[in-house]
Amino acid sequence: MTAALCLCLLFLLTPWGQRVYSGIEQTLSRFASRRVLASFVLFASVIAVRLVALRLLPVPVPGLHDEFSYLLMADTFVHGRLANPPHSLWISFETFHVNWFPTYSSIYPPVQGFFLAIGQVMGNPWIGVLLSCAILCAAIFWALQAWMPSRWAFLAAAVVALKFGITSYWINSYWGGAAAAIGGALVLGGLGRLRRSARAGDAVLLVLGIAILANSRPYEGFFFCLPMAVTFLFWMIGEFRSNGRTTSRPWNALVPVSCGLLLTFAFIGFYNWRLTGNALLFPHTVSERAYEVTPLFLWQSPRPPIHYNNSVFESFYNTFQRSYYQPNFRHAWQVSKEKIGRLRITYFWPGALLLLPALPLALRDRKLRLFWVTLAVVTTAMFAVVWSQSHYAAPLTCVVYGLLVQCIRYLRTMRLANLRVGVAMSRAVILFLVLDIATNLCYRVCDPLPFSCGKTLQRAALAEKLRHIPGKHLVVVRYAPTHNLDNEWVYNGAEIDAAKVLWARELAPEQNANLFAYFKDRKIWLVMPDDDNSRLEPYAPELRARKTAPGKTRNDP
Repeated sequence: MTAALCLCLLFLLTPWGQRVYSGIEQTLSRFASRRVLASFVLFASVIAVRLVALRLLPVPVPGLHDEFSYLLMADTFVHGRLANPPHSLWISFETFHVNWFPTYSSIYPPVQGFFLAIGQVMGNPWIGVLLSCAILCAAIFWALQAWMPSRWAFLAAAVVALKFGITSYWINSYWGGAAAAIGGALVLGGLGRLRRSARAGDAVLLVLGIAILANSRPYEGFFFCLPMAVTFLFWMIGEFRSNGRTTSRPWNALVPVSCGLLLTFAFIGFYNWRLTGNALLFPHTVSERAYEVTPLFLWQSPRPPIHYNNSVFESFYNTFQRSYYQPNFRHAWQVSKEKIGRLRITYFWPGALLLLPALPLALRDRKLRLFWVTLAVVTTAMFAVVWSQSHYAAPLTCVVYGLLVQCIRYLRTMRLANLRVGVAMSRAVILFLVLDIATNLCYRVCDPLPFSCGKTLQRAALAEKLRHIPGKHLVVVRYAPTHNLDNEWVYNGAEIDAAKVLWARELAPEQNANLFAYFKDRKIWLVMPDDDNSRLEPYAPELRARKTAPGKTRNDP
């Protein structure tokens, strides 16, 4: 790949190479002006390229805590419910990011589960992930056309397709990213269009984006919408002062946005009520009160230790999380550096460093002042909390790549004597991205962040094996004292009693006896993920391992 990069860069500097690159740019520029066709091609190409890449990166297998929680949500939706009734033996099935009271349900907002449910109905939840990433690219193209020429909006969307549509955990896992990014694009594009033409349809798309943000990443979405709301308010005031009595322009925006916000709040309240019994109580808050001991914000103090029903939870919450962060400068700086590293890897690539000479010019661009303010507000909010993943910044995706493309535009104006070095550098930026993605694909890297694509391939293989064995099955999971807390096997779908394969923790003999008596019609198996995770053996009480006391290592009984 290094040799290929060198050859491409040398080719870029030759006169014939410059003519080739210039021809490609002119062709794509003309194509981008055909907006409907370009949007469809962006949507279809994301799906087509990722399907072609299946030989190197197969359909992802869920493995992370969050992924299973979202898949539970999707399965619940497919069964025609927002939540499930709690199970009498829930302690044996207790797992991460899942509430059991007052309902058995995921703790997360519903938009990602909605996309996964669409995929599940179509044959596989991953289809929903694929569709969301394809919609994202089309949405960014649509949004940025309100702020820059179509050819540059198309370039931004193409960069997003490359960055997130092939070797990114946004498309190679089930824990989201694209859904919230779609919401951010709709808000940004809707606001930009309203300021130009004040059409009711644009207001509807704007409020749809707000609804998606509120139901995917409500915390970051709230701070994303703050600068947008201030801009919208000043625009409305200006419209009413200038010609509010003689035109319907401000009302075309105000009425749909007001009605849409009321519907959004009503849905959030209804969803909360169905899951928690209280329209103002979020499912995530229920989980936080029941399990979390670490603070939410950097300046808060940890809660006292909580006693849990199994030693995996004891180790995860009372040991691992508590050691991860304490309210002092050293820990705050450590988690902030971690966030910076993850954001850099997810949203940028080495070639983007070539854009630094153009950054001062982009900072002074008054047309994109809203972009910079929004970026600053949301980034500050993200760095104020303890826990953060790269996709938490997903609402900013359209903003980030809009600014990146604007830097490319300014870079292309730079000259050194009579040499158009800026043009060559701008082409090198994109070339570095293409080769970076190609390298990851050749090495079958699902994402540059090593932990982002969790793999429990053996669990999936055992589940598939049991589905082909007649009857129903109960798999009892026994962990070793050195168990990796990120490798959880105990997850189930929405229908526990009706499921063909169930996964349960090995707990105290009394709890196990109740579990086996309740599921007496099932074949009971034992699996030891930390020993030989490819083997199933019939479960016998006398084979039960001696219970290990929880300590600083990651363990389970």
